[in-house]
Amino acid sequence: MSENHGKARHRRRSTALVAGVPLTLVAAGTLAYGTVFGVFGEDARPRAAAAAPAWAAETADGFASVNALGQNGTYGGRDGKTVTVRTLADLEKYATAAEPYVIVVAATIDMNPVGKEIKVASDKTIVGSGTSGQIVGGGFFLGSGVHNVIIRNLTIRDSYQGTWNDKDHDFDAIQMDGAHHVWIDHNDLRHMADGLIDSRKDTTYVTVSWNKLSQNNKTFGIGWTTNTTADLTIHHNWFRETEQRNPSTDNVAHAHLYNNFLEDVSGTDITSSYGNYARGNTKMVLENSYFQGLKNPVTKDATAALVQRGNVFSGTSGRNESGGTAFDPKTYYSYTLDKAADVPALLKSGAGPRSSLGTTATTDTGTKAAAATTLTVAKDGSGQYTTVQKAVDAVPVGNTARVVISVAPGTYREVVKIPSNKPHVTVQGSGGSRKDTTIVYGNAAGTQKPDGSGTYGTPGSATVSVQSDDSQVRNLTVTNDFDEAANQSLSGHQAVALLTQADRIVLDGVIVNGDQDTLELETAAKDKPGRVYIANSYVTGNVDFIFGRATVVVDKSVITLKKRWNGTSAGYVTAPSTPGNRKGILINRSTVNGDVSAGSFFLGRNWHPGGDTTVDPQTTVRNSTLSAAVKSTPWSDMGGFSWKDDRFAEYRNTGAGSGSANADRPQLTDAQAADQEVADWLGGWTPGA
Repeated sequence: MSENHGKARHRRRSTALVAGVPLTLVAAGTLAYGTVFGVFGEDARPRAAAAAPAWAAETADGFASVNALGQNGTYGGRDGKTVTVRTLADLEKYATAAEPYVIVVAATIDMNPVGKEIKVASDKTIVGSGTSGQIVGGGFFLGSGVHNVIIRNLTIRDSYQGTWNDKDHDFDAIQMDGAHHVWIDHNDLRHMADGLIDSRKDTTYVTVSWNKLSQNNKTFGIGWTTNTTADLTIHHNWFRETEQRNPSTDNVAHAHLYNNFLEDVSGTDITSSYGNYARGNTKMVLENSYFQGLKNPVTKDATAALVQRGNVFSGTSGRNESGGTAFDPKTYYSYTLDKAADVPALLKSGAGPRSSLGTTATTDTGTKAAAATTLTVAKDGSGQYTTVQKAVDAVPVGNTARVVISVAPGTYREVVKIPSNKPHVTVQGSGGSRKDTTIVYGNAAGTQKPDGSGTYGTPGSATVSVQSDDSQVRNLTVTNDFDEAANQSLSGHQAVALLTQADRIVLDGVIVNGDQDTLELETAAKDKPGRVYIANSYVTGNVDFIFGRATVVVDKSVITLKKRWNGTSAGYVTAPSTPGNRKGILINRSTVNGDVSAGSFFLGRNWHPGGDTTVDPQTTVRNSTLSAAVKSTPWSDMGGFSWKDDRFAEYRNTGAGSGSANADRPQLTDAQAADQEVADWLGGWTPGA
């Protein structure tokens, strides 16, 4: 990317640091090789129940585990076939079927029309595949008599039409009218037009556990009936930025609430009006929950009974009530309480979809999924191929199973390109260290092509180009060794080591070496997504050396600053060109250092390619260690555009190069930081192997 600065065009000022919604990601220290996206093709196909993974056999706890109404606990569709769905038509087909099914949702499914609620039949498990299962703009309805249903590990979101209490758009995430034996577990429910969960008309024997409920008005309503028959267990749920009904329980015979975290963050658009509410003839037991910043955290009607034990209230105000005689939950089922003080940390890390749930390990025939194909590369001829590119060329076009190209230790001086029609490719060094295997070349943007057709340009200079979705680079070094000092007369010193132009890319345990424009992170086209997860890696460079329009997480890595060709210290770590509606570059839990002068490097500058006024560049650096090399004013203008009109911020960085908030060094608030975590960047994708 050029260092030249051009004249800015008129552009609307962007005032928000971020527009996003929080998710929680379980990040494994070491990523195993495999995929969380299922093993089926585009059309859903069933497989034998005998081969079901362990999670498909799990059953509910709490009141949903109680034998009653002719139903022995809640186990969903475990006795039926397992199908993987990626379309609304397939989801509705299997969810409404008479026979039992385990339905794995392995994609984002948009409801049409907005507000649509699929009428789920009995004996169903509907589960997200890892964190990739999302339902957008609608939800599920369980009618009278529907029973034995598990809704698990899904993100259900965004039917909100812009007006709280909008009776014309009564769209719920999960609505139950007269159902029984339902388990709602490990979901992310948010931003719906009406309730996130509505349990009405004598719905009973329900357990709601380990969910994240956020950004909503009427969050969780129970009852709305003159009968006092319902039994519900609500435990280990994180209610965050929810105005009311957290939950509200009306005429509930037995409501057992424990180890929940109710959080109202100050300075946001949503303010709680009350927390847990016992109404009518409800009997409620409320144990070891944590209330943070809520108004009226616990309220009860004069006719209701509410027993409190072991709860923590921090920064709350208003009504906090209890009284009467309720019941002993252990009469109905066994359970173990966590300490209330541990609940916030426990739920921040554990609520919501899990990468370990909903992943499929077998094919539709009940046999094991095809193992990843391994192609071997060795310079000495002991492998199948002597160059990495020859192995890439051998990968079938349109391959659907992972192909691992295992590269023996050595230095491979070549240009490698994984084309867009060969997804699921892993290029992996087989040595004991990422330093053992190196792919290196020395093209620059201004280098003439051998065929005389012109120069390579910046993307074309890359030593390794990854243009296919779901591909990975692991345990090796990628270098561009273009010699700037020896080529001062050349126009165009940008020299990319590694280029990505695809979605769901993993760079794990790699070293990426270069000077200017080391690591270019793009998308296949401006309107296409391009998520890249970089972990346990090293990236070196000096000018704009992590750049592009992709959505990028640099996690648990080291960013090494290098002096320039003439020995001077000056440069920029990032140069995002993020589209206005996307996430940009997130540097998280990483270190920025190098053998350069103090105060000589910016963390980033805002790149508007060709003066593009539609982009909204974004870099967030958080929870990282910054050396003294980082400037006290860490952001810079580029091309005549002010960085202050774009999205640049820090959060809780440490080290000599960190600093406190001021006009030239914006810091995220805790509330903003909660919406700028790794999972928010990855958008429902869990990096697998």
